[in-house]
Amino acid sequence: MPIPTDLASFLEIIRQHGNAVYSIVFAYAASHSLLITLFAGFAAHAGALALGPLIAACWIGSFLGDAIRFWIGRRYGAGLLRRFPKLERFARVITRLTDNHYLWMIMAHRYPHGIRGAAGFAYGMSNISWAAFLPINLVASGLWAVIVVSIGYAFGQFSEKALNNASSTVGLAMLVGFLALSWYLSRRLEQLVEQEPNG
Repeated sequence: MPIPTDLASFLEIIRQHGNAVYSIVFAYAASHSLLITLFAGFAAHAGALALGPLIAACWIGSFLGDAIRFWIGRRYGAGLLRRFPKLERFARVITRLTDNHYLWMIMAHRYPHGIRGAAGFAYGMSNISWAAFLPINLVASGLWAVIVVSIGYAFGQFSEKALNNASSTVGLAMLVGFLALSWYLSRRLEQLVEQEPNG
């Protein structure tokens, strides 16, 4: 298979290997990878991926990724912390935040960079039940999939229109808005962590 040297060639390879690409996106969505998911949305706008199946792959991947991390945290959390002492304070703080603000935490943790992958383990170590966690996680993962893929799709639309209409700023405004929201959530989380006692 030739190595792509431009974006058009890369998108053509994605078109030719769509099923494998959905599997890769699914795996990255399980870790809440924003970059891959945004690019997948861009590829969907270019016609290399179908939008509906792409959102479904991201939704299911994100949901299952956190469900598995929740199970691991519930089953092995204390033992894992003993093996990774540098993560202990972080996990304890996230666990306490989850006990006090579980709805906000589950809805928002996919966006800030620092806690995307680790929060699911902390949820499993918190007092939240499976019955409470799963439906919130289902809604939150669906919103994440739709929002991130749509931003990538909109950015693709903006990029295409920008070639013909330099004043088109809708896609750029959406991307800036998303980045601003991610920054705000990151700062808010940092403030909550700083307010938590160490004990």
